[in-house]
Amino acid sequence: MSVEELRVSKIRDGTVIDHISGGYALDVVKILGITGKERCVVTIAINVFSRRFGVKDIVKIEGRFLSVDEVSRIALVAPCASINVVRDYVVVEKLEVKTPRVIFGVVRCVNSVCITNSDEPVGSKFSVDSVDPLVLKCHYCGYVLEKRDVLSQM
Repeated sequence: MSVEELRVSKIRDGTVIDHISGGYALDVVKILGITGKERCVVTIAINVFSRRFGVKDIVKIEGRFLSVDEVSRIALVAPCASINVVRDYVVVEKLEVKTPRVIFGVVRCVNSVCITNSDEPVGSKFSVDSVDPLVLKCHYCGYVLEKRDVLSQM
């Protein structure tokens, strides 16, 4: 099989998430809440050749388009991903995932004494100290979360 050979078929309408760091496609699928019972076709390619990254993962979801919140969540685990919106077999929109500098309400602080975990109605807020490796810092208590902490909440 040559490197140039197409390994998976094109989708008619839906979303292609490309350039996911090798080994993180299943985390992206989990973030999107895909269990396999949705009755839509999902194609997952893990550790395929990439000229740009060496290896990458790809997720293709037939008949589904992502919300802004879902794209923000994906940015936490796949900061180099690109999202292609496909309609009638043609890419009509291409988005680069951007990890925001500040994250509101996407993940929770795991520090049990943080004000966000009290009876006060305070939503979580994290600054992004590093994108790769992912390091988030709680705005309220200074607790540091790493990628594994974020993945455990998705």
